[in-house]
Amino acid sequence: MQKRRIAILGSTGSIGTQTLEVIKANPQHFEVEVLTAQNNAALLIEQSIEFKPNCVVIANESLYDKVFTALDGHGIKVYTGTAALSAVVQMETIDIVLTALVGYVGLLPTIKAIEAGKHIALANKETLVVAGELITKLAAEKGINIFPVDSEHSAIFQCLVGEFHNPIEKIILTASGGPFRGKKYHELTNISKSQALKHPNWVMGAKITIDSASLMNKGLEVIEAKWLFSLKPEQIEVIVHPQSIVHSLVQFEDGSIKAQMGLPDMKLPIQFAIGFPNRLKSDFPRFDFTKYPNLTFEQPDTETFRNLQLAFEAMTKGGNSPCVLNAANEVAVAAFLEDKIGFLQMSDLIETCLSKIPFINHPGLDDYIKTDEETRKLAYTLI
Repeated sequence: MQKRRIAILGSTGSIGTQTLEVIKANPQHFEVEVLTAQNNAALLIEQSIEFKPNCVVIANESLYDKVFTALDGHGIKVYTGTAALSAVVQMETIDIVLTALVGYVGLLPTIKAIEAGKHIALANKETLVVAGELITKLAAEKGINIFPVDSEHSAIFQCLVGEFHNPIEKIILTASGGPFRGKKYHELTNISKSQALKHPNWVMGAKITIDSASLMNKGLEVIEAKWLFSLKPEQIEVIVHPQSIVHSLVQFEDGSIKAQMGLPDMKLPIQFAIGFPNRLKSDFPRFDFTKYPNLTFEQPDTETFRNLQLAFEAMTKGGNSPCVLNAANEVAVAAFLEDKIGFLQMSDLIETCLSKIPFINHPGLDDYIKTDEETRKLAYTLI
C-alpha cells in the first residue's frame, strides 16, 4: 500500500484526534499533510509539532499570530480564515481529505476538495444532509470516492464490499437510543444540558452528543445514508440497539442480512476509510461475545423523540428541506447548550422552520447557501 497523505479538517475535535492516533500507529501507511482547527490553537500547535504537516489553518483569525509564532522555525506554513479551509484542500500533495468539521461549515471545503479530485473520508454528515444531490453528482463527475467515517455508514459500506452488484432491499441503521432511551415526553420537560451530554456508549463532541440524545443524529444519518448508498426513503429503517455492538445491517433481495459488529470505537471506521480497500492490522480492543450475552433491539419512539420523524419527513420531501432541518437544528442545539431553550423546544423550533422557509424542489449551491442563511435568521428570531 502506497503511503497516503492526509488532510484533516477539524484535527482538534474527537474524530480528528482519533484520526491522528490511527496515523501515529501506521506511519508506514499514512502521513499528515494538512491540519486545521477553529479555535483550539494550543492543541493545533501541539499536533503540528508532533506530526509536521506541510501547512495548518487556524480558522479564527484572532489566533493566527499565536499559531504562527509557535510554529515559526518548524517549516510549517500557517494560514487563517474560513476561506483558507477551501484553499488548502486543493493542494496537489493531498491524497485524502478527512472532513471532521462539525456542521454546515464543512460543505464548501468538501466541494472544493472534490472539485480538486481528492478522495473524501466523510465524518461531516451535514455535508450530505444539506446538499446530498449536489455532492454525489459532483463526486461522480470527478470520479472520486466518498468513504464514510460514521460508524453506522462504515458498517453499511463494509457489508456491501463484495456485494456492489447485488441490489439492496433495505438498510437498518442502529441507534443506541441515547441517555434518555425509554423516557416519555413529559419526562423530558426539564432535561439539563449536563444530563443530555452524558452518552451511555460513545465519547463525542457536544453538538453530536446532544443530537444523539434527541435522535437528530440518527435523523441526519438517515439522510446521509440515502445519498451515500443511492437509496429511496422507504429502504431505510432505524432500530434502537442499546449495546452499540451491531453498528448497522444490510438486507438483500434474497432476504439475507449482513451485519457489521464490534466494540464502540471510532478508530476502526476511521482506519477503514483512509486505508480502504486494505484492512490494516490494529491493536484495537477485540469483541468478546461472553461479555455481551444479550444484544437487544427495539423500535424508536418517534412520538417522544420527534427529531427522527422530522428528518424522515424532510428526506422524503427532498429539495431544500434537509438544508432547513440542518440549519434549524444547529441553531437549536447551540441555544439549548446556552440554556436559551429547553430540550423539547428544539423540535418545536425545527418544525416551525420547516413549515415557514420557502420550499425549493431542485436547489443549486446558491439556493442552499440562501436557505441556510434564511433558516438561521428565522430560528434566531423565534428563540
